Amino acid sequence: MVRRSGAVLIAGGLGIGLFALAVASLDSSALAQSADLVLCDRLAADPTDPDKPADVKGTPDIAASDVATAIKFCKLAAGASRRALYQLGRAYAANRQWPEAIGAYRKAADKGSTAAMVELGVMLATGSGVPRDEAQARKLLERAADAGNARGVANLMALSNNAGAPSDPVKARALLSKAAETNAEAQYQLGLMLADGIGGPQDDVGARALFERAAAQNHAGALERMGTFAKSGRGGPQDSSASKAYYEKAAALGNEDAKAALKRAECPWVIADKRGKVVSNLCF
Repeated sequence: MVRRSGAVLIAGGLGIGLFALAVASLDSSALAQSADLVLCDRLAADPTDPDKPADVKGTPDIAASDVATAIKFCKLAAGASRRALYQLGRAYAANRQWPEAIGAYRKAADKGSTAAMVELGVMLATGSGVPRDEAQARKLLERAADAGNARGVANLMALSNNAGAPSDPVKARALLSKAAETNAEAQYQLGLMLADGIGGPQDDVGARALFERAAAQNHAGALERMGTFAKSGRGGPQDSSASKAYYEKAAALGNEDAKAALKRAECPWVIADKRGKVVSNLCF
């Protein structure tokens, strides 16, 4: 692993003399904190975090070889930065240190980090590393969604869909419309609402366009929906070969509905009992 120097990162392309002047003009503790945050951002920033500066690219997954270094520098930077505190939680989670990750997320959420609210909300909703608590998960996701966090909106809608229709479908559709500008899960969830006419008019063409955008980002559910829409010609052209390709991609990502669709295509003949209940499919 290449050794990263805080001084080099701060200096960038500056000459030695200019860097020396910069160092002399800064309090040493402030300089150290800045270097810690730069390294924390470099290794553990979340590309979807609204707190992330525009010039920080972020990484969807923290590399295993970087986890220990990320924990070290994010811990040093966390005292003065809620973003670093959230990123410390990400680093702990990448290392499967769940109690530490949850603790960091809670502290970051208390300081207003919507990204931390989402991560903690998802963990509580799924029971990952913490006892399942859907009520608390909903509160956290609602706070993040109300603050405009796209992942917060998308995950709140996913949680609501698991419990049935959203309590306020018109509001849900409006929130998703904004979140869908950047978020694949929001595109998928909004597509479902448009396809079923929930919270507004039914719009198969709009739903298909949203599913297609999310499918391009390898969203398994959207890939499965595109397979169904392409097979039937719903919202656009009918294309059996494209449908099969979408189903295969979704199935490879673990989508059970896509796997079932592929099985039905291989075994189109249905065997039913006297009451019409499907017993099995017959393959040739």
